[in-house]
Formats: sequence, structure tokens, C-alpha cells
Amino acid sequence: MIHSKITKLFGIKYPIVQGGMVWVSGYKLAASVSNAGGLGLIGSGSMYPDVLRTHIQKCKKATDKPFGVNIPMLYPNIEEIIQIIIEEKVPIVFTSAGNPALYTARLKKHNITVVHVVSSVKFALKAQAAGVDAVVAEGFEAGGHNGREESTTFTLIPMVKEQLNIPLIAAGGIATGRGMLAAMVLGADGVQVGSRFAASKESSAHIDFKRRVVETSEGDTILTLKEIAPVRMIKNEFYGEIEAHNASGKSVEELKELLGKRRLKKGMFEGDLKDGMLEIGQVAGLIHSIETARDIVDAIVAEYLEVKKEL
Repeated sequence: MIHSKITKLFGIKYPIVQGGMVWVSGYKLAASVSNAGGLGLIGSGSMYPDVLRTHIQKCKKATDKPFGVNIPMLYPNIEEIIQIIIEEKVPIVFTSAGNPALYTARLKKHNITVVHVVSSVKFALKAQAAGVDAVVAEGFEAGGHNGREESTTFTLIPMVKEQLNIPLIAAGGIATGRGMLAAMVLGADGVQVGSRFAASKESSAHIDFKRRVVETSEGDTILTLKEIAPVRMIKNEFYGEIEAHNASGKSVEELKELLGKRRLKKGMFEGDLKDGMLEIGQVAGLIHSIETARDIVDAIVAEYLEVKKEL
């Protein structure tokens, strides 16, 4: 047991939250992380409402430990998603990509713990004012969608900690026990780990994508698509198309047309390493193998305790 405000808030053994990533975080991964002592999250962003309900029900059968659901608030079926979460009595919800004031009070009325993901001090304070129970502050090292501020985790966490009164979870560039300890020294009460679990055996991602993550080294990821919404991804042929598009001076609308609607699914879920979008964080350079979620949690905790003792 590692005692912190986060373990107390969620009723978990270790202050480790698995990121609720699209096309990656199904019930198998969420349940496995929760069973290992962390907090598993189902990523609803790539699920139709009926699919999400099925994953929630299967997760309940696969673990008797706390778990949660991550909801991107720009989701087109957000009202239906919220209702399913209430009906299924999901204990914890992480919201992102939107205004936390819209649904926090409604969720808390049903005794649901609410956490909001932010990329700046400004939005952390707005989330606190909206009544959330905790905040995830994510540096731009993270994979997937990022804040426009491009603040690093190392600078963001202490700045948020300085002004926040509620528990703080650090995210972005954390995949090891050393990273977890560093984040907590900076003021975090726990960590959210995404990329490391994306390359786990229980991840829903395609095996070819997982292998590509393991092969990724320093400098192989890039923050791009800033004209629409900043995204960190692995440089591949599709990224080359984005660069060529930008160099030609074409419009944002034409860029959206280039992206289409299935690039992320094509890359991460279907394993198209050439034409798909391959979202992953800079920390992929520290991921050298595909392990079980339990082994990942155990390794993070063991290194955290060892390094903390050495210091």
C-alpha cells in the first residue's frame, strides 16, 4: 500500500491510474489494472453507447475493485453516455476535452467521484470551481490530444499544486517508478499512466501498433495538427502527408478532409502503421516490451519504493 490522497479518494492500493485511451482501454485492461491495485479506466471515446454499457458490465464481472470511465466531453452521444454511467452505477468518472461544469454536479448527485483532465493552471482552477473531486494535470509529453500551452509535466505539476486545494494527479511522460516518484516529489498525489499500458497485453490496441511502440525511440513522436487540436503521434507516412499539406499552404478544412474519420482506429486498432494515426507519448522511448498490466503495475511500484528508499 502506498498511502496518498488519491488512494484514499478512490479506495485503491497504489496511486496509479491507467489512462482511459481510445481504441486501447477496454474492460480487460481496466479490470486488470484495478485487480493489480491501481485504478483502471474504460475509454468511452471510441465506443458507441451500447458497447460502453457492455464493457462496464463485463468489467464489473472481471473485478471487484474500483474502476472508472473516461469521457471525452465532445462525444456526440454524451447525454446517453452520462445516463448509462448513472444507470450502471459506475463509481468514478474522468472527464476531458470540455467544460467540467456541465455534468459534474449531476454525476456527484449520484455519488460518483468526478475527476477532470486539464493542461494548464487556468483550467485546473476552473475544474476545482466546478466541484470536481480531483484534477489530472497533463504535460504535453503525453500521447494523443494535448493542451495548446505545451507546458511540460515537470513545470505544470508544481504550478498547479501551488494553487489547487483538491488532490492532483500527474500525467504525461510517466511510465516508470522513477517517473512516479518524480511526479509526487513535484506535488502530485498520484499519477496517470497511458502509453505504458497502451503496450500491455490486455490493451485493445493491435499487436502491430504495440510492437511499433516498443520500437519507438527518442525523437520518433511529434506534436502536430495544432491548427485543429494538438495531437502527439508517431512519425509515419501519414504524418508525412500532414507535413506536405501544411507546407503547401492548404486550408484547415482541407486538413480535416485529409484526416477523415477513421485514421485513429485504422492505426491503433487495425494496425495500419503506414496510413493510420499512431498516438503515443514521448515516454515510448522507455517502453521496451509488451507486458501484462499486473507486471507493469508491480514494476512501477517496486522501482518507486526502491528509488525512494535510496534517496
